[in-house]
Amino acid sequence: MKDIVISAKRQKTEIILFCVCLLLAVLLNVYAIIAYQTEWSELWTQLLWVLFIGCILYGITVVVRLMVYGIRCGVSSKKKEK
Repeated sequence: MKDIVISAKRQKTEIILFCVCLLLAVLLNVYAIIAYQTEWSELWTQLLWVLFIGCILYGITVVVRLMVYGIRCGVSSKKKEK
């Protein structure tokens, strides 16, 4: 079987993107705390939900990037046919 090698640059890019998604989820949590005037203790009590939302956001970015990659491959293959 052939091994799949993921470059260090790609790993760093994915980690940064996941951290950005987590940061966005935390910021959404802070916004909800301010908007609904709830306790600031929810910042750490709802941490599992924040992690879950961060993973969902990361999954959405993966789907969007795969769609963009597919469209680019489709467009470039049409150009090669001409």
